[in-house]
Amino acid sequence: MSKQNIYKQSALAMGTSVHLEIVSAQPRSIVFSRMDQVWRIFRQVETSCSRFACDSELSLLSMQTGIWVNVSDTLFELIRFALQVAEMTDGNFDPTVGHAMASLGFKYHYLTRQPILDDGHELETAVSFRDVQLDERTRSVMLTKPIRLDLGAVAKGFAVDLATNELQSFEGFLIEAGGDVYAGGLNSNREPWLIGIQHPLHPESLMGSIRLSNAAVCTSGGYERKSTIVTNEHHLLIPQTGLSQKNVLSCSVIAPYAMLADAFSTAAYILGPQEGLKLLKSTELEGLWVLPSTELQRTDNFQLL
Repeated sequence: MSKQNIYKQSALAMGTSVHLEIVSAQPRSIVFSRMDQVWRIFRQVETSCSRFACDSELSLLSMQTGIWVNVSDTLFELIRFALQVAEMTDGNFDPTVGHAMASLGFKYHYLTRQPILDDGHELETAVSFRDVQLDERTRSVMLTKPIRLDLGAVAKGFAVDLATNELQSFEGFLIEAGGDVYAGGLNSNREPWLIGIQHPLHPESLMGSIRLSNAAVCTSGGYERKSTIVTNEHHLLIPQTGLSQKNVLSCSVIAPYAMLADAFSTAAYILGPQEGLKLLKSTELEGLWVLPSTELQRTDNFQLL
């Protein structure tokens, strides 16, 4: 059996720390070439979807109302997927909450403190995902009302999935991007990867761990990004009220792909443990909720070690 080597790299991308680990007997040149491609993918998705850059595709789209705007395949697919999840959850997951987030003080990149530039308009009426229209034929998007789109619940997972495609030829690999994890193949001990689930009240501790291979797990929680304007509010908002979900500390979801896990951990968090459980059962995904008492609620097959 060929000797496997372990390669690790880390970088800041998409507003978070991204960590790569590859286990492979392939030549170093191939491994590093693929790692370089992973970083290019994260930069490309960030260029399309950043809320913090005035020249990103997302920012430019959010400045245009009532007209069809041609967008890249990356942005089109992300918006389409976000709208599909919004439809499935009856709007409890909604990519049009950007303005509500800004009103609670989430106007700054939480790592760099770079401000979100003013889009030049204020919302005068309520908006929802139904105010975003897609044209499949021309790959165009129209915002029927002034909307500040936020794709934070899908873009990072999408980037992880694109990166996963680049690393499939390796015996094992791990991609971790700010709570979004994809574990491919086996670790250096030729076992499924051991992934920790962070304790939402004690960041240095774990609620437990899971074993994962060829699957993703993503965790959503309101404990890292707090409002600087309204006490006890965080960035995971209930779209109908514009306020935070208070009945859950965190929600972790296991799915075949990171974008699925990313979106549905957010949706199941916002819905809360009862309705969120129904959602995950209907989509055959596994989830774990940490309640304010630190009591755990989980789907039947979420195995916490």
